[in-house]
Amino acid sequence: MNFIIGITVVVLSYLAGGIMGAHYSVRGSGVDIRQEGSGNVGATNALRVSGRKAFVLAVIVDIAKVIATLFIVSAMTEGNMYLIGSSFFLMIGHLFPFQLGFHGGKGVVVYLAASLFLSPLAIAGFIMLMGIGYFALRKYKVAGFIAMTSIPVTSYLTGDPTEISLSLAGLFIVVMLMHLKPSHHVKA
Repeated sequence: MNFIIGITVVVLSYLAGGIMGAHYSVRGSGVDIRQEGSGNVGATNALRVSGRKAFVLAVIVDIAKVIATLFIVSAMTEGNMYLIGSSFFLMIGHLFPFQLGFHGGKGVVVYLAASLFLSPLAIAGFIMLMGIGYFALRKYKVAGFIAMTSIPVTSYLTGDPTEISLSLAGLFIVVMLMHLKPSHHVKA
């Protein structure tokens, strides 16, 4: 990796990751999402705190920041390693945004958006499993996590480069770890 390009990818990705769709979609109503609901700065808490419109806006912003950043990185670099690095720093920026006291979301939308960019077929498999899982279990969160486990496996089985499949597995582990961490309110 070229040092200057590598630093540029890291900084761009971290800063873009820190654009918190949930924070900005709820902030317009004068609410600090970190003080409401679970205290998490993510799309699900935006839904709890401000409703469907805030949720949809949070998801759109989070998907857009990931896809736009990965598109820029793919245009300015060659090879998967920059895209993988960008994906991880997008996640770090989302989980620990400096402008919100390093208190962010849990990374589900970032993971799914990065997966969509890096392995579209794996996301197709995720959507099918999510539908089947929800139909069978009627539990959105359980069905979602079961379906998310399929992403790195499907990536590998559909012939994506091993480093892509492994990076998707690593990102999924980060999301799982963030969900094991108890939610808490943060004093702003």
